[in-house]
Amino acid sequence: MKILGIIPARFASTRFPGKPLVEIDGKSMIRRVVEQATSCNALFGVIVATDDERIFNHVQSFGYQVVMTSPDHPSGTDRCLEAYQKSGLHADAIINIQGDEPFVDPSQIDLLANLISKPEVEIATLAKRISDNASLFNPNKVKVIFSPNGRAIYFSRHAIPYQKNSPQNEWHLHHAYYKHIGLYAYQVSALTSICSLETSPLERAESLEQLRWIESGMSIYVAETDIETPAVDTPEDLKHILDNLL
Repeated sequence: MKILGIIPARFASTRFPGKPLVEIDGKSMIRRVVEQATSCNALFGVIVATDDERIFNHVQSFGYQVVMTSPDHPSGTDRCLEAYQKSGLHADAIINIQGDEPFVDPSQIDLLANLISKPEVEIATLAKRISDNASLFNPNKVKVIFSPNGRAIYFSRHAIPYQKNSPQNEWHLHHAYYKHIGLYAYQVSALTSICSLETSPLERAESLEQLRWIESGMSIYVAETDIETPAVDTPEDLKHILDNLL
C-alpha cells in the first residue's frame, strides 16, 4: 500500500499566528515536523499543505514538497484532500500529520500506517490511556471510547463513560479512559467522502469533526499508543518546550 504523509500548516492561527515558522533550537517548527515525518519508512512521500506564501517559500527553501491550498478550508482534513489532489501523486491512503507537533514520533506514524493497511479500516487514529484526573476532566483533552476490536464508538470532550457508583476523583482508577491523539490516516476514498459531508448535530455540540464521520456511518479504528509528544497551540506551549530544551 502506498501511503502519503500530508502536513497541514496554516499561518493565521487564532491563538498563535505564524507558529509554523517559529524557531525551535535552530530550526523552524514546520521543518522539524517534516524531518520527523520523512524519517518514517511507512511513507513514500511527505508534502506540506499551506495557505500562506511565507510558509510555502520556507518549505521550498529546504527542499521539501509543498502545495498551496485555499485559505477557506474549515479543517486540516479538507486541506489534506486539496493538497493531495493538486500534488500529482498517487496514494492508497493518506496520513494527516499535525503541523504543530515538532517532535512527532515516527513510530506513531508507523502504527497508523499498519492500521490503515488493513482492508476493513477506512479511517484510523490513535489514543493514549489517561492516568490523571486533570486530563480526564479537561474539555480540551478529547476522550475516545472504542470496542474490543478497536472500532471507535464515540469521541467527547467530557469524561466517558460516566461511573454511577464511583466518586469522580477515582474514575480513572476503576476504568480505562483514553485520550485521543490527533493523528489520522484515511483511505483516499474515505477522505474524499468525509470532505463532502455536511456538519452534523453531534459535531456542532462537541466541535469535533470526527463525530460527523461516525454519524454518517463511517468506521474509525483506534490503535493504542503510550507516546504523546507536545503540541504548540500557544506561545506558552512554545516557551515550555524551549525551557525543557535548555
